[in-house]
Amino acid sequence: MSIRRWITAAAAVATVGAALVVVPVLAHHSSTPFYDPEKRVEIEGAVTRFVFRNPHAFLFLDVKDESGATTEWQIELGAPVGLRRTGWTPDTLPMGMMVKASGRPSRAEGSTGLCCVRMTRIDGSPILEGGRVQERTQPPE
Repeated sequence: MSIRRWITAAAAVATVGAALVVVPVLAHHSSTPFYDPEKRVEIEGAVTRFVFRNPHAFLFLDVKDESGATTEWQIELGAPVGLRRTGWTPDTLPMGMMVKASGRPSRAEGSTGLCCVRMTRIDGSPILEGGRVQERTQPPE
């Protein structure tokens, strides 16, 4: 193989390698355009669906308001690979399980969505055995 072909092949491999690194970084997005970081909503309800697939897992809850009317809330969770690392599986939240969740509400008018949630069982215990319930706080300066 000539030196020119070696250089062309090396340049092609380097280009493909760089694209494989850069494309996932560009694909990630901030939640701020979609969810309001200045507000926090607390809900509790029964799990109706747990969609455990990329790019983000979604949990759906039936939440009753003060009048007894039921509204379906959609909770955006992290990527399934990250959830699996902390012990979550598609069976972690079975249908009908009651949970409490608090997080940033959706900015879309009329929507009932949450992101960046802290979630517990209805009694306040962690969803997973050994899981933490308290949010991390920054140490005082």
